[in-house]
Amino acid sequence: MSFMIAVGVAFFGCFILVPLALQVAKLFCLYAVVRERQCLVYELFGKVRWTQDEPGLHFPWTHMGPFAALVPFFGRRYEVDVRLDQTYLRSQPVNSEEGAPMGIGVWYEMFVSDPISFLYKNADPRGSLRANVSNATVRCLSNMKLERLLEERHAMSQTVREEVSQRSQEWGYKTGSVYVRKVHFRDERMIAQIEQKVVNRLRQVTGAIQQDGHNRVNVIRSAAERQAAGEFAKAAAMRPNIVGAALAKVARDKAMCDAMFDVLEVQQLLQSSELQVTLIPKEAGILAQLQAANATRPEPRWLRRQAGAKSPEAGGRWSGPGMCVR
Repeated sequence: MSFMIAVGVAFFGCFILVPLALQVAKLFCLYAVVRERQCLVYELFGKVRWTQDEPGLHFPWTHMGPFAALVPFFGRRYEVDVRLDQTYLRSQPVNSEEGAPMGIGVWYEMFVSDPISFLYKNADPRGSLRANVSNATVRCLSNMKLERLLEERHAMSQTVREEVSQRSQEWGYKTGSVYVRKVHFRDERMIAQIEQKVVNRLRQVTGAIQQDGHNRVNVIRSAAERQAAGEFAKAAAMRPNIVGAALAKVARDKAMCDAMFDVLEVQQLLQSSELQVTLIPKEAGILAQLQAANATRPEPRWLRRQAGAKSPEAGGRWSGPGMCVR
């Protein structure tokens, strides 16, 4: 029985009394826990008594003395988030120098650098900073040339940042990056006109590129033709020397020379339309004998001579083994 009572007392003490005592101690500012990127501001009787932005466990009474216990009743404790924050403003209306209605999208970073100014110098510092960025964008970027609005985003971002930074520091903010992310036209008819201009410009550029390509092709083709003509002329000039050297080499070998002239003669005979050439196998010598024996008979169609042709026996000439030219 006593064991169960001890367990109940331990449970009540660990899970009820200890958390309750810690909450009471925190309420009376006996201790405070500061998280990363957080700042605690203690106000008493309308005056800031102590600020702490160092992460860890702290004891306010060591800095404020007995006044720490009065903060819950006559003062207030603020928890200020000093982490980096990012905001994007969409389509801020500006007009270019040419009168074109434009929309500017601005993205900016900020964080609380002075918690006291953040708490006491402006009732709505976040909304004021947002309005300040919007006004600075419209004021700095209006009446700029349309070409600059579309191309010089980095310079525009620097201009807006310089305009915003001074006012933001008065409200406890420090401005980080300011960047113009988007520039667009707000008039649909103007958008259609610009799109048509872009299409026409692309067509012109495409036509110019194609014409330039054709011109380059023609130049390359002309150069290639001139080079080929030069090479052919060189080859034609070298041909007599090469052929002469080959014929001189052939003339030194009588057998080769005779064979070459036989080939040339046969080639010329074959190309002639007035001659008939009959090919007789080398082993078929009896065909020639039969042809000589039957000279008075009508010749077969395959041995018929043309007018004025001669057989070998009648004075014709064999141009080679097995070949009779008539």
